[in-house]
Amino acid sequence: MKHVLLFLFPCILSALAADPPVAHFRPVDVDTKVEIGYGVTVADVDGDKKPDIVLADKNLMVWYKNPTWEKHILAEKLTPLDHAGIAAADINGDGRAEVAAGAAWNPGDTLTSGSVHYLIPPADRTQKWDPVTLPHEPTVHRMRWVKNAAGKYDLVVVPLHGRGNKNGQGDGVRILAYQMPADPRQPWTTELIDDTLHMTHNFHPVQWDADPAEELLVAGKEGVFLFDRGPDKWKRTQLVGNEAGETNFIGAGEIRTGKLPGGKRFLATVEPMHGNQAVTYTPPAPDSQRSFWTRNVLDDTIVDGHAVACGDLSGAGYDQVVVGWRAMNKSGVKVGIRLYVPLDKEGKTWKQTVVDDNTMACEDLCLADLNGDGKLDIVAAGRATKNLKIYLNTGTAASN
Repeated sequence: MKHVLLFLFPCILSALAADPPVAHFRPVDVDTKVEIGYGVTVADVDGDKKPDIVLADKNLMVWYKNPTWEKHILAEKLTPLDHAGIAAADINGDGRAEVAAGAAWNPGDTLTSGSVHYLIPPADRTQKWDPVTLPHEPTVHRMRWVKNAAGKYDLVVVPLHGRGNKNGQGDGVRILAYQMPADPRQPWTTELIDDTLHMTHNFHPVQWDADPAEELLVAGKEGVFLFDRGPDKWKRTQLVGNEAGETNFIGAGEIRTGKLPGGKRFLATVEPMHGNQAVTYTPPAPDSQRSFWTRNVLDDTIVDGHAVACGDLSGAGYDQVVVGWRAMNKSGVKVGIRLYVPLDKEGKTWKQTVVDDNTMACEDLCLADLNGDGKLDIVAAGRATKNLKIYLNTGTAASN
């Protein structure tokens, strides 16, 4: 019997690897009249302990009340140009989200474009909020509320280009952290995090180490970098790039992080910026001669990839990767969202499933448990498809 068990054990492991639990989803239309869903996030806007959806649309900053998804306008036409970014989180512990917005979007103008706004809520949060305009760098693109060492939150803003940058050349991107004063209408203090990178398309706040502050993962032309704030300044560590003699890495547009079966950390990107590859990275082995993390291409058939998220959607105890793409200005090419499930502890093999087949030209997406059932759902905003959708997680049973 002992020899039989020893023989069967590898077979059992192989079967588990081949058939991991995979989440299934039921799509729900939230809004079919979105102009351009530049950015989407989830936060409790009205304090009812239910996560609402917050969207940066072309000319509107809006939120949708859970569970009816009734639409409310936060602000309208903050500048003559498009809105671009959104940050929403409860940063003061009162149970209601604070919201910041980016606008004046024109990536071709690296001198005068961009704007940053903090939105002051009225007593009735379903009414329009009062925008306060803050200092900014050109080509304002992504923004997030990020916890600092004091347990408070800074607004971190990452532009696409540096001032005067042309074709990814020139001055680096000035990544700034904004500290809110007691009266948000008064001047905000800004801190320079870094000004050396180029074409920094997205970033991700992450609890990388044991200290209470969040660190930043930033994806751009030169690689993926970790920024950790020390006592006097931010420390930069490059995680992803080309080793000597390599040429595979040609820039990253998106960045998120997750945990593999067994707990090892991985990074997930889209490469190059607006690219065709869904890619993961794992840390080099202790005895490796590599400086940077090890690259693994999950999929090279996406078109104009523009969104990545990582989370345990299947309840398996480890994370999966969600990637959305938009195929901007490419007639006849399918758009959609795919889910990638790791099959081993090293993240070498992955199973791919379709979440959306050609109804979501995905500009941005995020994960959240919207209905309190303990399962992560997907929220996605479209560009050419002009929509906002929820993909409700119905569990891992095939009948779902």
